[in-house]
Amino acid sequence: MKKQFISTESAPKAIGPYSQGVALDNLVFTSGQLPLCPTTMKLVEGDVKAATAQVIKNVEAVLTAAGSSLENVVKATVYLKDLGDFAAMNEVYTEFFGNNPPARTCFQVAKLPMDALVEIEVIAFK
Repeated sequence: MKKQFISTESAPKAIGPYSQGVALDNLVFTSGQLPLCPTTMKLVEGDVKAATAQVIKNVEAVLTAAGSSLENVVKATVYLKDLGDFAAMNEVYTEFFGNNPPARTCFQVAKLPMDALVEIEVIAFK
């Protein structure tokens, strides 16, 4: 098995000791992505819908750098600051993942880095 560390300027750089993603043979594991603008490294303004859209764009950038795509995602984990935002997050999530979404776990957490509203990590294949 060959491990490849994924890094791209199209997604926010890591704000800690971790990689944006790691590919292992045909699998790609992304680190949790926050709603950060890759160029400013600031949280996007707006509600959980705006935050979710930015997070998924960041996930997509890491997957693209690894030679994968959103269509190849088999598992997603969604961390929400407030489970009351579940329906709003789902609206945007559905726009990106369509009629054949991956398996998913979603739960509320006490706090996310930078006090973000949402964080998403995925597992995909190449």
